[in-house]
Amino acid sequence: MIQKIAAIIPAFNEEYNIVSVIRAVNSISNKDFEIIPIVINDCSTDGTSFLARKEKCIVLDLPVNLGIGGAVQTGYIYAYHNNYDYAVQIDGDGQHPAEEVVKLFYELKRNDLDVVIGSRFILKEGFQSTFLRRMGIRYFTILNKFLLGIRITDCTSGLRLINKKTLSLVCQYYPDEYPEPESIVFFKLNNLRIKEVAVTMVARSGGVSSIRFLSSFYYMVKVSLAIFYTYLRLKFKKIF
Repeated sequence: MIQKIAAIIPAFNEEYNIVSVIRAVNSISNKDFEIIPIVINDCSTDGTSFLARKEKCIVLDLPVNLGIGGAVQTGYIYAYHNNYDYAVQIDGDGQHPAEEVVKLFYELKRNDLDVVIGSRFILKEGFQSTFLRRMGIRYFTILNKFLLGIRITDCTSGLRLINKKTLSLVCQYYPDEYPEPESIVFFKLNNLRIKEVAVTMVARSGGVSSIRFLSSFYYMVKVSLAIFYTYLRLKFKKIF
């Protein structure tokens, strides 16, 4: 039976990229799965929603800006309650080639996984981000290895596919603002099976990134505290 995948596309002021992202996602359905783009318009002030509505997709307009975590969780909730089998997060800036989702899908199916994350650092091909951002990502890789005993090379990657079991969990809780590193802690401590797959990413073709302080000291401290809080809350929940 063909599987149904919700492609969750969080978008804030992505009028330069959103049409090409939607069309790319629509092009990859095959005999094994049908993928439906779901654009979460995070209260954009440009033409993101208008342009997306002209394409073959579902558009959910948020009345206030929730940030990346709230936008993604909105998509997850929609996917779960509309009986999608899987959900994949794809950034609205065009950095995630849609065809890479195919790799994630077959890896998850083949190994009976719950979460598959696309990593640009396994083969080190394509866009590798800036040096400072790579240093920040390496720091979070070490932190997750220390806390969880697993090595995720691209823990800030927004290209990730989850199954229905995971969908039911993220509908109840999902980190906000910069959720990717923190959610790995959440996944692992809920005993989900996680694996990375080598993917190639590209630089955004237009617009401005909503993540401007990835390499800043403020960001590092803030996300580190969030990771530790999530770890302690879930690790010792029976005590508290």
